[in-house]
Amino acid sequence: MSYEERLQHVSVLGAAGKMGSGILLLTAVEMADISMKPENKGKPFVLNAIDVSDEALAGVMKYLKAQVLKLAEKKVVGLRKVYADRADLIDNDEIIDQYIFDVISLVRTTTRLEATYNSTMIFEAIKEDPEMKIDIFSKISANNPNQPWFFTNTSSIPITKLDEGAGLKGRIVGFHFYNPPAVQKLVEIIKAEHTLPEVDAFARQYAKNLRKVVVPSHDKAGFIGNGHFMRDILHATAEVDKLSKEFSFAEAVYALNKISQDYLVRPMGIFQLIDYVGVDVCSFIMSVMNPYLPNEDLHSPLLDKFLALGVKGGQYSDGSQKDGILKYEKGRPVAIYDPGKKDYVAMSEFQSKVDEKLGTMPVPPAWKSVVGNKSKDEILQSYFIQLKSATGLGAELSKAYATRSCAIGKQLISSGVAMNENDVNTVLLTGFFHAYGPINSYLN
Repeated sequence: MSYEERLQHVSVLGAAGKMGSGILLLTAVEMADISMKPENKGKPFVLNAIDVSDEALAGVMKYLKAQVLKLAEKKVVGLRKVYADRADLIDNDEIIDQYIFDVISLVRTTTRLEATYNSTMIFEAIKEDPEMKIDIFSKISANNPNQPWFFTNTSSIPITKLDEGAGLKGRIVGFHFYNPPAVQKLVEIIKAEHTLPEVDAFARQYAKNLRKVVVPSHDKAGFIGNGHFMRDILHATAEVDKLSKEFSFAEAVYALNKISQDYLVRPMGIFQLIDYVGVDVCSFIMSVMNPYLPNEDLHSPLLDKFLALGVKGGQYSDGSQKDGILKYEKGRPVAIYDPGKKDYVAMSEFQSKVDEKLGTMPVPPAWKSVVGNKSKDEILQSYFIQLKSATGLGAELSKAYATRSCAIGKQLISSGVAMNENDVNTVLLTGFFHAYGPINSYLN
């Protein structure tokens, strides 16, 4: 079966979710572009969008139309060539409307799993629950005579566990999009122990056609991205615990969030990133990874405490940030939740006090001014030389954080997760938008 034939009948599980909707968009566009080639005119192309809620599926169709419109507007010159044989399509608006129609017409929304039974390819972006995934994969495989291939978006579950649990005999690969899939350039590709060579080859071709940056990861729980992120969280929460001896809880969280964002030159602080992903999601990912890490305890009592109090974070359907560990106004943190008080404490009450205790620090370059700057290495090298010689609480916390981040990156290599330093750095640079990779010479 050729690349194009494999994409004639596809299903996306969890299509109305945050990740699934992006995967649906990318796949719909790729399928539509293939279907409009002269040699494919008249061939059927079907993309099943499957989720548990009809209401959510209606919402994802609105999202799909809006995104395809933006895409069509950007490539209208190329679309003129595609529709060159259509004398009825004269102006750009007509061409754009036709393209939207052609993309959307491929999509069939349904809440029924049976729709997958004719597919040759399954994209899966459902809850990060291994038993649920195995159960669904098993049902599809048992009822689908086409021996479909499974592309799972799991960010933490070993692919071999899913393969063996569902009896797929290598018809599966980890294809971990980063959020949001339509924007993020990074994809981690993870082969299971018995992933078929043709499945891996297709995955790489698909990623190339989507213009993604591919980083391979060995099949170890959490892979590279969450392997670093979850341990980064544990370092931050351990530091908060230490700081709570001289700071209030809210002050300690503020300090670590500031350190990890401003002084490590990252796009957001560690606690803001936890909120972005979701406190519950981070906690669950740790619980999935932990059984596979016999020499570590990947578990955060602090996240447990937040969840017990109903503090979850995450995002609304429009992408705006929900309140979590931090409270937000117009997308910016303004307060921090104190579990002891069971309420938010305004940052304005203590911000200047904590900044003073952190001490005099070298002025860090703004993340936005560094990313994409041709002189980035020189700017960062100069800043970290100053940080290295700085003293005071803030400087020591910053250096300890950067040192631990680097150690985590090296651990991912030594434990057989990542293949090399460049892969670790690429994941953090591309998938997390860091200004530099964790394994670097800045503090050496």
